[in-house]
Amino acid sequence: MPTGIDPESVKRSAPVDAMCVHAFADGLHYARRIARFLGVSSEIVEVHRFPDRETLVRVAPNPGRYAILVRSLDNPDAKLIETIFAADALRRAGSNRVTLVAPYLPYMRQDRVFHPGEPISQRVIGDLLGRCFDAVLTMEPHLHRVKSLTEIVAHARSVNAAPAIARWIRSKDCVVVGPDSESGLMAKSVAKILGSGFVVGKKNRIGDRSVSVRFGEMPKVRRAVIVDDIASSGVTMAAAVRAVREAGIATVDAVIVHAIFAPGAIETIRRAGARRVVSCDTIAHETNAIRTASVFADALKGSV
Repeated sequence: MPTGIDPESVKRSAPVDAMCVHAFADGLHYARRIARFLGVSSEIVEVHRFPDRETLVRVAPNPGRYAILVRSLDNPDAKLIETIFAADALRRAGSNRVTLVAPYLPYMRQDRVFHPGEPISQRVIGDLLGRCFDAVLTMEPHLHRVKSLTEIVAHARSVNAAPAIARWIRSKDCVVVGPDSESGLMAKSVAKILGSGFVVGKKNRIGDRSVSVRFGEMPKVRRAVIVDDIASSGVTMAAAVRAVREAGIATVDAVIVHAIFAPGAIETIRRAGARRVVSCDTIAHETNAIRTASVFADALKGSV
């Protein structure tokens, strides 16, 4: 947390009506939805590029207010510098507290040194954001060996995608499927909300684009919804779709929280037999069908 700021005193001095939501142009629509749910104003963060390709950001005056900076950090190498500059600009513009809402948080996979000479990227990014922001709010970070986001960013919180996913599924006449143990908790949470059954698979990764997924006995239902936090190559989701269909379930939908699809990934999942491939809107993508802004607004209301 930035030096000299008492989080409890700032929290008490920041009622909801003292909030202002700020966003870059690439995420303004999403940020405005959060602002509408909160009933507060929103402002754009302006970006100027100098001829030497350095960047300057400008924010609106924000004296004595609680600033919410909204930016999903997919394509992180292009966005992180602007984002941390905006944090500093907001403080110099008068904000007494600056929270980052990053629906997608990057660099969480590299959580140890796998080969000599590598960084632990997760720790580097966590330390950077922890120094620049009073708090960080994200959704379903891709954590492996770390149990809690607060181990990475001291004043951070992860919000659950399960309620939004359950609203999209709507019917309890299905089985919710997690391809592996890492997605199992989310599958269980979605199933609990729906009042449906759930199944968690066992994944064996053979290579970057070679995965096998096995399930135990499947319930006798007509529809399965496979949920996972992230999809890049699509091979894990495709393997899960094939395994579910081989178990006798005819209708299979694939739901991904963060749609980081490599070229050809969606086609890979569809060829495996998925009826629909949909994602949450944490990263703008053609598959977005599940809105999440209200989840972040509720979390922000609860933080003041």
